[in-house]
Amino acid sequence: MKNPINRRTFLRVGAMTGLASGIPINALADNDMAKAAKEEGVKRYVTLGRTGLKISDISFGSSRLRNGQEHLVRHALDRGVNYYDTAESYTRGVSEVVVGNALKGDRDRVHIATKSHVGPDDSADQIMERLETSLGKLQTDYVDIFFNHAVNEVERLKNGAWFEFIEKAKRQGKIRFSGFSGHAGRLTDCIDYAVEQDMVDALLVATNFGEDPSFYEEVYERLTKGFDFVAKQQALPDSLARAKAKNVGIVAMKVLRGAKLNDMRPYEAAGATYAQAAFKWVLKNPNVDAAIISMTSTDDIDEYLGGSGGQAVSETDMELLHQYAQMTDMTYCRHVCNDCEGACPYNVSIGEVLRTRMYATDYGDFGFAKAEYQQLEHNATPCLSCDGAPCRDACTHNIKIADLCGLTHQLLS
Repeated sequence: MKNPINRRTFLRVGAMTGLASGIPINALADNDMAKAAKEEGVKRYVTLGRTGLKISDISFGSSRLRNGQEHLVRHALDRGVNYYDTAESYTRGVSEVVVGNALKGDRDRVHIATKSHVGPDDSADQIMERLETSLGKLQTDYVDIFFNHAVNEVERLKNGAWFEFIEKAKRQGKIRFSGFSGHAGRLTDCIDYAVEQDMVDALLVATNFGEDPSFYEEVYERLTKGFDFVAKQQALPDSLARAKAKNVGIVAMKVLRGAKLNDMRPYEAAGATYAQAAFKWVLKNPNVDAAIISMTSTDDIDEYLGGSGGQAVSETDMELLHQYAQMTDMTYCRHVCNDCEGACPYNVSIGEVLRTRMYATDYGDFGFAKAEYQQLEHNATPCLSCDGAPCRDACTHNIKIADLCGLTHQLLS
């Protein structure tokens, strides 16, 4: 019989072995990794499932792209990045404009994906109008992939107008492939429905090492060989496997699990960085084709691409990942958990509120966080007058929901 271990016990085991003690791991630096980290540019291109598109394994996310940042797009292009992900809502439409400006004249060298939030009652004409607006901003006649943005309810996937739009847009050559993106609690339900209906060519999903049960299993095995371990199993890995079996292209996002990169600098050495380790973990997953990441500086781009081509996770990588998990485990909201759903009598979207908090406190991007928070239908306003009792024990990962949601509202309102 297997002996269960919860997350707090796991962290105590890490502390006893010295892995969670906060001691820098310079002595464990891997020379091969250090050498690879110095190599610039994309080292591996992958086939994105049934689309057949050959894309860079680490690609450009533009959710935080501002006016005048065309140089970031060009820097990534110069280093071999050929897949660019944007959306009509990113930075209030600016992102698409900047991507379009930067890639004008190089359309045949790249693949572009954009997104629109399509509701259950939107018409095909409405969706087509949004696509055409995006095409104008992107200065292109077509996009390679058009995603239904941030899908978290199956009803949005059942809208017949979406199928009408997709058929027409493909026939007119305005899109090549379609899919949906998602990063919230009912993501697995949406993936399973879309796969069963065979309605997507590609998926953009939130996943990272800390939400993968095999991460805790692997770390525990390395620490205490001979003992059994049971992680809290989440449904996302199985859903991704079913999608992959249908040859659906899968791109990962939210790979850095909050991206508190500065907090990890004392533990990095000889060119090995936490970000590169996080990419390697995701890219070794046989059910993930590639990953995107918001690229906000040329230094970030160079660092992230140091993880390109890496499908082997070293001991040094594991140390960094474990250290990061230990530092963030009690504050990071798991994107596809949803255990807290229904806990709030005022219908506060707890997971979405904590997602916007992550953008502010972890990414350090208050402008983006505020813009995302303003779009929430059920924000944390009620938390200001609530004693916190309804949600106090709602998080199975021990996040202090009541302490964080009200503060998030004050921070982002």
